[in-house]
Amino acid sequence: MTQAQIGTSNEPRPHAYDPVTQPELFQGVLARRFAAFLIDALIILIPLAAVVLFMLVFTVVTLGFGAVVFGLLGPIAALWAILYVGVTLGSERSATYGMRMMGLQMRTWYGAPMYFLLGAVHAILFWVLSAALTPFIVLVALFNARRRTLHDYLAGTVMINDETRAASLRR
Repeated sequence: MTQAQIGTSNEPRPHAYDPVTQPELFQGVLARRFAAFLIDALIILIPLAAVVLFMLVFTVVTLGFGAVVFGLLGPIAALWAILYVGVTLGSERSATYGMRMMGLQMRTWYGAPMYFLLGAVHAILFWVLSAALTPFIVLVALFNARRRTLHDYLAGTVMINDETRAASLRR
C-alpha cells in the first residue's frame, strides 16, 4: 500500500493562511487574543477560587489539620487548566470560550482544526515559556505577518479570525 493510498504524504505542506492574500484572517488578532486570554483566565480562576474556599472551610472545620489539602491546589489547578484548554481547543470550533467571544479560532499552520492533545501541549508550552521568557514569547508576534507567538511556532499553530469575523472584515 502506498502513502497516496492511505492518505499520508512526506511532502512539505504549505501554510494554509497567507497574510498577504487573506489579511482579514489576521486583522486585529493580537489585541483580541489578549482579551480572550483574560476571559479564559477568569473562567479558569473562578472554579479554583471555589476550591480554595472549600479547602479553607475544611481546614477550619478540622482545626487546622485539613491544611494538608492545600498541597493539592497546584496539581488541581494545572489539571483543570489543561483540561479546559484541551477540551475547548479540541472542540469543533477550535477555540476556547474566550476566543469564541473575541471571534478567534486556532488552527494548525497547515489549516487543520485543533485536537485535544495539541491544545493541551499548546497551553503547557505557553505556561512554561511564559515563566521562563516573558515577555519575549509575545514579542515574537510583533515581528511576523501571521502574528504567531513563540509557543504557536513550537506547537505548529496559528490564531486567526473566525469565519464570521473574517467575512465582516472582507466587506
